[in-house]
Amino acid sequence: MARLGKLPVKIPNKVQVSIKDNHVHIKGPKGELSLDITNKVLVESVEDTLVIKPALDNKNAEKLHGTYRKLLSNMVEGVSDGFEKKLELQGVGFRSQVQGKSLILNVGFSHQVTIESPPGINLAVENNTNIIVSGIDKQLVGQIAANIKSVRPPEPYKGKGIRYAGEYVRRKVGKAGK
Repeated sequence: MARLGKLPVKIPNKVQVSIKDNHVHIKGPKGELSLDITNKVLVESVEDTLVIKPALDNKNAEKLHGTYRKLLSNMVEGVSDGFEKKLELQGVGFRSQVQGKSLILNVGFSHQVTIESPPGINLAVENNTNIIVSGIDKQLVGQIAANIKSVRPPEPYKGKGIRYAGEYVRRKVGKAGK
């Protein structure tokens, strides 16, 4: 059995969990999330914790057991605290701004790049070069941050582009002059 899957998920006081058939609904101060659970995994609410157990005794059920435990843990953390990813723009003249629910990027192209924010995701800009993506769904926050980064990934010669905050970009040596 999975080691992480054995750990129960602690539920904070401000979070409510309801389990009905194979459907888990989690509500907290930041919002609501729900997840359909496969019949290979059993989910129980015991006092202020969620206990996840494999329903069958096979490898596939054990893999799903650990996966669903982490998904439920992320949901509880998301509705109570939320998630955020920070991105940085590196390059001369690179800047960004938020206009309504969309992010406008000027990253060295002949045109501006506009990225629409899906429901549940908040986009913020600090100092024109720092972008903050936040929300309650960890997967969606990470996907939107990856989509923003893919507009102009950092290049290895000058390091220009969009990168995660604190990300190290390995630099290459350019041409040797005569």
